[in-house]
Amino acid sequence: MTTPISSPLPAAPLQCGRFTLTFERPLVMGILNVTPDSFSDGGRFVSRDAALARAEQMLADGADMIDIGGESTRPGAPPVPLDAELERVVPIVEALRAMRVPLSVDTYKPAVMRAVLEAGADMINDIWGLRREGALDAVKDSNCGLCVMHMLGEPRTMQLHDPVYEDVVADVRAFFAERVATLAHAGIAAARVSLDPGFGFGKTVEHNYALLAHLTGTLPSGTNFPLLAGMSRKSMLGAVTGRGAGERLAASVAGAICAAERGAAIIRVHDVAETVDALKVWQATKNAARNGHH
Repeated sequence: MTTPISSPLPAAPLQCGRFTLTFERPLVMGILNVTPDSFSDGGRFVSRDAALARAEQMLADGADMIDIGGESTRPGAPPVPLDAELERVVPIVEALRAMRVPLSVDTYKPAVMRAVLEAGADMINDIWGLRREGALDAVKDSNCGLCVMHMLGEPRTMQLHDPVYEDVVADVRAFFAERVATLAHAGIAAARVSLDPGFGFGKTVEHNYALLAHLTGTLPSGTNFPLLAGMSRKSMLGAVTGRGAGERLAASVAGAICAAERGAAIIRVHDVAETVDALKVWQATKNAARNGHH
């Protein structure tokens, strides 16, 4: 007999700069890459005007948050010099601040964290999980939200060697428990913290699907931190569909629904309108089940 997927605890509210996010439904985070070499929309939104138009479109499409990235973290990506990253992201944060939407910045560099927080960012989304020297100091005195991601290795090399885990779900959970304790020790309120298992960051296809299947299993025991899921257009989707990065819309939407069903609080996507529509249907079905209508 199969056991039904147990409905996870609702995620705790997230203190996110100017906003307190609550998760009656999963929130959709639209990806705004201001990089010339992102794997899926590289170079299309580099100019300030193009980036602002893209952000406005995502909001019109129903995005709840915007995640601005100035350095590609796809496997094999070269690091970007600090000045170049600052030049790309700070003006965008300043320009979007008036839109009254939570602005996240995808960076692992403490100097960028400080600059964007000063410019008005509400959240720091760090693929290194605030492990780099100076990162905790850069964020601890702010009230920004934090997204701590799990990654094995580093972006340039993480997929070159077969990643090995004892038990990927338990290993990610142990990593999160350690990070959460370290952040608490640094005086960072738990209410500011969200967690991202890091799909595609030092994981095989099997690891990625194990994490998706057991998403809330990555939470440190007894906690209900908001979980962020970012699978949009990634190779884990290409591996099962055989489609290239530009042809993974349906697969990305399916991944978003699977993540929502398994307790994701924030779903990070390129294709906002389609994901928002799919989640509305999923939510309506869930509500009807809850109301017990026959």
